[in-house]
Amino acid sequence: MRYRKMGNLGWEVSEVGYGMWGIGGGPGGFTGWDYDVAPQCLDEAVELGCTFFDTAWVYGRGVSEQLLGALLRRHPGRRLHVATKIPPKNREWPPGPDDTLDDAYPAEHIREYTHRSLDNLGVSRIDLMQFHTWEDRWARDERWQEAIADLKREGVIDAVGISVNRWEPANCLAALDTGLIDVIQVIYNIFDQAPEDELFDRALREGVGIIARVPFDEGTLTGTLTAGSTWPAEDWRSTYFGPENLPPSVERAERLKAALPEGLSLPEVALRFVLQHPAVSTVIPGMRRPAHVRANLGVSDGRPLDPDLLRELRRHRWDRVPAWWSG
Repeated sequence: MRYRKMGNLGWEVSEVGYGMWGIGGGPGGFTGWDYDVAPQCLDEAVELGCTFFDTAWVYGRGVSEQLLGALLRRHPGRRLHVATKIPPKNREWPPGPDDTLDDAYPAEHIREYTHRSLDNLGVSRIDLMQFHTWEDRWARDERWQEAIADLKREGVIDAVGISVNRWEPANCLAALDTGLIDVIQVIYNIFDQAPEDELFDRALREGVGIIARVPFDEGTLTGTLTAGSTWPAEDWRSTYFGPENLPPSVERAERLKAALPEGLSLPEVALRFVLQHPAVSTVIPGMRRPAHVRANLGVSDGRPLDPDLLRELRRHRWDRVPAWWSG
């Protein structure tokens, strides 16, 4: 495993981290979780050198945080970095056009869910607390700024981040202007290259950490989806991969697979594409089976993509805008 700096925070984190939505299960998430297998996956990740784990209260309504807390207790001698997220009070992903800071993140809500996460994790201090949604029109509101400053003074959080809404990588630049945001979590993959337009250059200039999420485009870039893929109604992918998105996603993935050199799998190339950018501090694929853990963490070997292949991958950029089904 190779390690990178998390912006200006001074942390050395594994360049392949662990995204913990899928193993959290519960309402509004993925189906098919297995709470018996999840600890094995997490333990294997630690043994293979993973040191960064990203969760959220909403993943299983606290269950994912509890799984991470149990992992910390099983490995007391390891320095594992913990990131979690405050859910919006109104449970809107993404915020609506008229949602105010009071609707999503009033000060008392920020405090309440920070302490809920502390309890679930069983820790006295959280390395990185993130807003799970964001609108830059809130950036200058001093109330969220005072709330996180108070939590820092109390010593219960170390750093603050924003998980940027789907396909809106620039919807955080005003927040960065405040100087209070240490880390941005953003969707970045072969299809979604827009973070390179503005966000990544600024992150490199100012020492902002970047967590790259959704490296497999919610499964499309694993190459396993087909036009006939279906999910249970309670699985969020049943909406995301509806008729507006599934057919073009599969078609684009097939074209991409056809362009890959022999011997390179689509998931491996997808992760290597994310890691090739120097602004990326860590990438956080979801992993629900030990085999996924071994395959994904095995990509951290320092081997760059061939320049010709990288140029080909850039041709597959797909600029999308948030829609009713995209969340």
